[in-house]
Amino acid sequence: MLSYIVRRILYAIPILIGVNLVTFALFFVVNTPDDMARMQLGIKYVTPEAIEKWKHDRGYDKPLVFNKAEQNLDQITNTIFFEKSMAMFVFDFGRADDGSDIGQEIKSRMMPSLAIALPVFVLGLMIYITFALLLVFFRATYIDFWGVVLCVALMSISSLFYIIGGQFLISKMWHLVPISGYEGGINAIKFLILPVTIGLIGSAGASTRWYRTIFLEEMGKEYVRTARAKGLSEHIVLFKHVLRNAMTPILTGAVVVIPSLFLGSLLVESFFGIPGLGSYTIDAINSQDFPVVRAMVFLGSVLYIIGLILTDISYTLVDPRIRLA
Repeated sequence: MLSYIVRRILYAIPILIGVNLVTFALFFVVNTPDDMARMQLGIKYVTPEAIEKWKHDRGYDKPLVFNKAEQNLDQITNTIFFEKSMAMFVFDFGRADDGSDIGQEIKSRMMPSLAIALPVFVLGLMIYITFALLLVFFRATYIDFWGVVLCVALMSISSLFYIIGGQFLISKMWHLVPISGYEGGINAIKFLILPVTIGLIGSAGASTRWYRTIFLEEMGKEYVRTARAKGLSEHIVLFKHVLRNAMTPILTGAVVVIPSLFLGSLLVESFFGIPGLGSYTIDAINSQDFPVVRAMVFLGSVLYIIGLILTDISYTLVDPRIRLA
């Protein structure tokens, strides 16, 4: 197990380097530092001197990947690529264009994002899987039919509708919870109730239908017919055997959610004024703060790779036949 984890971590290094190279190309080759300076200073009436000063203040006045003016290792280290991209491997994200420390901002904003994402993730798994099992238990009945209709209806409605409608109805008309904002400590609950509820409703349709499909596929397999032939009741077959064998695809699907647990929900945090990583990313995109966007892309890649490793490890817990050598 330990050797497997070490190998996966070693495999992750070239993947992160590749992500870094693609990100670097997008930000500094396709979109050169001169272009970045013009976008920040204003495309019209910007002087070459102002562009050079902007680049110098932010360390963008150096060569991209190779510095001919330096000697030995400084030819590689004294470049934009090494200082802006390679430093992220030790989680040194540098400073944003407004001068703030990106690493410190990430630390301070991670908890508000987790405060929304963790309840949505945990409660969502329990609610969606339970609802899907219920539909499969009553498959080919009116309960199953109208449950699928409800899921399709929920899938067809934009998440923006739930956000705006929830703010208007629950906050503005009924005054049950604040319409936006955030406070630390126990007072955060009143600000999180509505975003978490909307997050659960917004994902209910697609997630429930996906779990229902997995369970229905398992229901047609040989071990289910064998269990029924032994005289086991339908709810034991469904909740004990089918659910256990369906955990592998469920865990595979859950891994894509892990980055969002830390990076937050872009729309929800922005609309509800929650100072999490999602709203931080949206603000950086709107203000064209390239260091922040680069840092969030890299952090998302790291979290996704960690999620893949954790998923592979969890396979051994739900399926003893799987061994990680």
